[in-house]
Formats: sequence, structure tokens, C-alpha cells
Amino acid sequence: QVRLVESGGGLVQAGGSLRLSCAASGLAFGSYAMGWYRQAPGKERELVAAISSGGITNYADSVKGRFTISRDNTKNTVSLQMNSLKPEDTAVYYCRAAAGYAHWGQGTQVTVSS
Repeated sequence: QVRLVESGGGLVQAGGSLRLSCAASGLAFGSYAMGWYRQAPGKERELVAAISSGGITNYADSVKGRFTISRDNTKNTVSLQMNSLKPEDTAVYYCRAAAGYAHWGQGTQVTVSS
């Protein structure tokens, strides 16, 4: 059974930083593309950042230069370092693993106060 467990969310002031982590189990982690998505109230879920099985990264324009995605295939984890946070980054952040079929975590709340 595939499990994705996010951690690291919380409340932070604008300009601050948070680091999200996603621990994966039950899958061949190194073969999966991993991603972070977010969903704000009343909005659709959107891609924040993704990293391929080969380490190629992709970012939403709104987070380029502020967020960094990384993966550790020895620990089956993917992380999202978020710097210079803005109130508009407030959302539930979800971890996603995809290799033909997508698996999702339960989400972690990030709230950025102004």
C-alpha cells in the first residue's frame, strides 16, 4: 500500500521560511516523479514544484526563485524548501507521486500571515 505522509506545515509570518517533507512508502520511490501541489480555499489545486525520477525540476512561475524541491532516494523523501513566503502562499500543500498512476498525501496546512 502506497503511503505519502507530509510534514512541516504551520503558521509563519510573511518573509519567513518553512520546509515541507514527504515520506513515501510502499512504492519504488526512485522510479516515481514527485511533486508538491497546493490548494487554497475556493481555488483549484495547482502544481507548485515537481522533480522527475532523474532529478529534473519544474516550478510554478509564482514560486520560482523562492522555493526549492529536492529528493533523497535513499530515504524515500521529497522536500520543499520555501523561502520569502507570502500571504498568497497560504494553502494546503499536497505531496504527489506519479508513475503512470498518481498517489496523493493527506496534505499539510501552510498559513502565511501578513
